[in-house]
Amino acid sequence: MSAKPLPPFDTTSMPPAIEATCARLASPDTTSPFTVLVVEDQAAVRASLVSELRLAGISEIVEADNGQAALELFKKHRPDLVLLDIRLPGEDGYWVARHLREAEPGEWTPIIFLSGLNNDLDVWRGIEAGGDDYLVKPVKPIVLVAKLRAMRRLLDMRRRLTAMSAELHQANLKLNAMVELDMLTGLVNRRGLDRILHQEIAAARRRNEPLTLMLCDLDHFKCYNDTYGHVQGDECLRKVGTLLREICVRPRDVAARYGGEEFALILPFTPRSGAMTFARALGQMLRRLALPTPNGSVLTLSGGITTCIPDEYTSTESMLMRADQALYAAKAQGRDRFFSFEMQMDTVEQRRM
Repeated sequence: MSAKPLPPFDTTSMPPAIEATCARLASPDTTSPFTVLVVEDQAAVRASLVSELRLAGISEIVEADNGQAALELFKKHRPDLVLLDIRLPGEDGYWVARHLREAEPGEWTPIIFLSGLNNDLDVWRGIEAGGDDYLVKPVKPIVLVAKLRAMRRLLDMRRRLTAMSAELHQANLKLNAMVELDMLTGLVNRRGLDRILHQEIAAARRRNEPLTLMLCDLDHFKCYNDTYGHVQGDECLRKVGTLLREICVRPRDVAARYGGEEFALILPFTPRSGAMTFARALGQMLRRLALPTPNGSVLTLSGGITTCIPDEYTSTESMLMRADQALYAAKAQGRDRFFSFEMQMDTVEQRRM
């Protein structure tokens, strides 16, 4: 049941000094968007509130005369402030406040209760229901404007914090990218390799898909460095890095610098046969790049391949160890080839088939 009707704001007898104060309080920040939801069942009181809000520079005002309508309008308009009468037909203001809070998980909208009631229990109930402030009707215009100014300050502060959080998030993303970037080749570094491989193992296990990891090593690169010097050696590594980046054409393929002249390739959803075909193509592309070596030939690559559908025992360490063992086998069989234990075959044997 509604309380006894209250008189609307008496603005005709407002002293000029108070009018000037209200204007001064309302003047800042009027250019930023600010929407107020007014929930009041008495039409005259609601009209007076709306009138005072407009005098205070609030242009976006939404009105409701009951709790259900208020909840629907709140979800639709997402106001910046709610002026909420406690005594409403049907569900009261406490019920409305609780449901407004449930409708905005992770966010916060100031709720100011309006009531003719004025005792400690009513204030306590309002705060417990999710309210932020409490005004006794009839509300004095200067008090209302002061509350609006305070809430606008809070909104501006929240918007600045949100913008700062977004900027910090972007800065963190850039920082993480730099932390996981090999500065010489532009590839993912060892730290990034470990993180991405861990993620791809989990994804492949979840989807029951094959995952391939390749470890590659430039053949006789120490001799290359000793002959041409480290400056030329670095330039050679940069060219190989560019080649690896270009051959990883699928969005989730990742090329990384494992360390020194060693590189790694993570190839999600790549079966054994596809991995061997990929390795052959990589070897051919490097030979076509024709990076000269001290013995008059071109620079070549040896690699180890491991492919599996990860199970609960598959880990980053186990896949790296398996690929490293295959790389050692490729070198032992003459270099310039990729070897896979899963296929018991290298790229040279596959080429002869």
